[in-house]
Amino acid sequence: MSTKDTVPNAEPEANGGSSKSSTPQSKSGWDGKLRVNKQATLANPEALSDPDYSDEDAPPVDQIEADEDLLDGEDFESEEIDVQHSRVSTIPALHLERFKRLRRLCLRQNSIQRIELPPELASTLEELELYDNLVKHIDGLQDFTHLQILDLSYNKLKHIKNLAHLTKLHHLYFVQNRLSNIENLEALTELVYLELGANRIREIQGLETLTKLEHLWLGQNRITELKGLDTLTRLRTLSIQANRLTSLSGLEALPQLTELYVSDNRITSLEPLRANSKLEILDFQTNPISSLAGLEDLKALENLWASNCEIEDFREIERALRDKEKLEEVYFEGNPVQKQGPVLYRNKIRLTLPQVLKIDAAYVKVA
Repeated sequence: MSTKDTVPNAEPEANGGSSKSSTPQSKSGWDGKLRVNKQATLANPEALSDPDYSDEDAPPVDQIEADEDLLDGEDFESEEIDVQHSRVSTIPALHLERFKRLRRLCLRQNSIQRIELPPELASTLEELELYDNLVKHIDGLQDFTHLQILDLSYNKLKHIKNLAHLTKLHHLYFVQNRLSNIENLEALTELVYLELGANRIREIQGLETLTKLEHLWLGQNRITELKGLDTLTRLRTLSIQANRLTSLSGLEALPQLTELYVSDNRITSLEPLRANSKLEILDFQTNPISSLAGLEDLKALENLWASNCEIEDFREIERALRDKEKLEEVYFEGNPVQKQGPVLYRNKIRLTLPQVLKIDAAYVKVA
């Protein structure tokens, strides 16, 4: 499956105590969390926990011979090669130069440490997946200017470098690396989708020139402030769950947003959302929010995920949401309104918001 087709479904580690069965999802089944499944089995789990990971029992990389027959059954005219979880340690051992028309190369879950692609692929290769390997540095892509999709998730990268010449990239993935800064992306002005979740990023910066960006994923980092987003006038999806936000100030500059995911932070007010009238999906679960002030003008709302907050009064829910005609799905479990009267809670929500079809993942029964 191509990276761009993968359904996001992993929850942030800081996720509040909701049960799995009631995890909010959009109509497409997307829960808005990180794209990569948190429960996925990694080929190199040591790479995540040990900064100096190496296999002491393994011979040096240049002594490991890949199975020479690994791609012998492939048609040399193939445009797509998929070699997953095959213990490949070096790309040259695959003799990819034989595949003159190769457009997509997937090398997920192997033990590759260096990006060493044959120059014969430079004129055709458009998509490269090196998800879950042992890559420490971005090198070897100087001639691959036709790349449109690059996935380097679950590797050992500390810096984003040597990508300025890849000006055709529109999807770029760096999930679960060791990145501390958003850097050296200024020239990638065709980017539409950028994923930087599960890193060590403290500040949103270096995105000013990415004016075509539509989807930005920054969950599970260390970000404290929403800034550096003013020029992203095409941004539709912003995910910044499980960070260190205390305020939504800064979102006023993004009135075109349709999906916002800010669960598992320390946000106390929704007031800055008054300008975001195009929001269709809003996730602010597990924040110390007691008031829905700021949602009054969000007439396009379809999904509202507010579990594990501090909402105490059904009248507040009615005041802010009853007139939202497009609202189909809400989540309020874990709030005082649910905890104080769990038996009658669902019926009260149904009466308060008669337009809603699902409450906490369960469909409303029609009388």
